[in-house]
Amino acid sequence: MKLSAVQQKFVLHWGEMGTRWGINRTVAQIHALLYISPEPLTAEDIAETLGVARSNVSTSLKELQGWRIVKLVHVLGDKRDHFETLRNVWEMFRIVLDERKRREIDPTVAMLEECIGEASKEKSQDKHTLERLNELHQFFATTTGWYAQVSKLPHAALVKFLNAGDKVLRYLGLSS
Repeated sequence: MKLSAVQQKFVLHWGEMGTRWGINRTVAQIHALLYISPEPLTAEDIAETLGVARSNVSTSLKELQGWRIVKLVHVLGDKRDHFETLRNVWEMFRIVLDERKRREIDPTVAMLEECIGEASKEKSQDKHTLERLNELHQFFATTTGWYAQVSKLPHAALVKFLNAGDKVLRYLGLSS
């Protein structure tokens, strides 16, 4: 697959942004390539297009499948495995947010609960630390509760909700 200048720019930028988000550059570039590809691609196609090792592509595809944003598909008349990413950008980002919550936020909340429990049992002399941990735990409880509600909204309702930002702020008296 020969990439146009615009496609190259997008794939390279998505790879760069991936590193800023804590994602391997090649993983992000493969995701970008699959996102703009009009049809599913084989691992060989991906390796050739991006100029990366086939083994790197395999590892990256497994990671993307672990994130549930790339899936294996079969093409009639071709025995090779093909891969595609989700086409619905809203669903894709919802899944990424769910995975990040599961991988990053949930373990942090569990650790905070353990620390708060241990500090409470010890009748800790360090009340400042306990207060800070409780504040952080409350922050996560509030934001994850909000996210749980918002993540259940259908796509159309979510778009309306997000587009209502200024109206809600004005209604709450928080915007001029």
